Amino acid sequence: MRTRFLNLRIPTGENATSMREIVVENGRFVDLMPPEHETAVGDEEWVNLGGALVLPGAIDGHVHFDDPGYTHREDFASGTAAAAAGGVTCVVDMPCTSLPPVTDVAALESKLRAIRGKAHIDFMLWGGASGITMSSHGWQDRLTELVDAGVAAVKIYMLSGMKSFPELDLDQIARLLAQTRRLGIPVGVHAEDATTVRSLTDRIRKRGAGRTTDYAASRPVAAEVAAVAQIIEAARAAGARIHIVHLAAGEAVDLVSAARLEGLPVSAETCPHFLEFTVADLQRLGSLLKTAPVVKSEQDRDRLWQGIASRELSFVTTDHAPGQWPEEKTTGSIWTDYGGIPGVELMVPYLFSEGVRRGRISLERLMQITASEPARFFGIDHRKGAIARGFDADFVVLDDHETWTVRARNLHNLNRYTPLEGARLTGRVRATYLRGICVYQRRPDGTEFFAPGGTGSFIKRGLS
Repeated sequence: MRTRFLNLRIPTGENATSMREIVVENGRFVDLMPPEHETAVGDEEWVNLGGALVLPGAIDGHVHFDDPGYTHREDFASGTAAAAAGGVTCVVDMPCTSLPPVTDVAALESKLRAIRGKAHIDFMLWGGASGITMSSHGWQDRLTELVDAGVAAVKIYMLSGMKSFPELDLDQIARLLAQTRRLGIPVGVHAEDATTVRSLTDRIRKRGAGRTTDYAASRPVAAEVAAVAQIIEAARAAGARIHIVHLAAGEAVDLVSAARLEGLPVSAETCPHFLEFTVADLQRLGSLLKTAPVVKSEQDRDRLWQGIASRELSFVTTDHAPGQWPEEKTTGSIWTDYGGIPGVELMVPYLFSEGVRRGRISLERLMQITASEPARFFGIDHRKGAIARGFDADFVVLDDHETWTVRARNLHNLNRYTPLEGARLTGRVRATYLRGICVYQRRPDGTEFFAPGGTGSFIKRGLS
């Protein structure tokens, strides 16, 4: 099928846009041209987008869709539906919050059997290495098989509360990085210092403290900075590619920036909740905003925005990880309440509204942090992350002047709560297209359309 999309604007540098027509054939962009540049070819279908802004489909490189194993929190059907409604056309799901964890090919295949028929959009899968797998014979062969099977990257923890996916110590990290360097795949690192956090947590809880600020005090900036410094040193020693996930501390941005200036293969991401909220908001919202790492100070928040604008931070992800609402978020103690929030549906609207519209980042930078940079990191920048000839026709139609109010009840993930409840955002997703197929549409009468589960495909790292 050949489709021509008419009456739309695409970014052309910084904050400029120009009217264009886009031609899609066999799921790929085949032409971008000024309006009325040429007549239709054959039985070409026309779609009028009414002057809307069109951006590359977003890639959320850090989601926990919990399928299989923890589907009372999220599953691939609800998670990818929420992603489609938010302009996300590809997610990269984490290995640790499904059963069994994706640490070998058998677990990968088990997961694919469970989720393929549910996906509304394309997806990649992180592989993982835990303290369990690193302590077993033949872990190098199993990791090699995972990489050969097409996992997007390898995830590790320096601090973990999961019995099924414990953290690595520094010796295990060194051995892992030696192997991933040979395999040519990056390692994503949850960087908090386990000794610092556990020592503080024990000390604070022995005092009987249970306020939200006590939880924040147990995971201070120092714990994040120490872990980032340790993993950068490990990357320097091994010459291996590492990526700090969900960075929250401004001082840690400084360390990443210095490492990059040194020429080390180090990168980092942050999340919308760290760009929006501070520990004062945690005190106000309680467990609704509980995450790990925890939100920090206004100065940390400002440094993260600066890091995004200056390209010291590579891209933005959501760490979408909802708990069962309200049960797991209202246990009666900040220490036992589930740590995680939804986010995949609000990433693009939030970054456009609070980033582009407020002048913190340009429209061009928005496309980089949501599309082209994650595509490059995950090895799919030959086919995704841009509106360009030959690329997958993944794009989002944005009503960039519409102001609307975030309401959890209107979201599409399984457990509907959000710390952004009541926020007024400018810029709203009208439609999302995957390889030229409409996978989500918000109709003028308020009804919505979703493409069926199974529309999305498993995308392997580096393959066309």
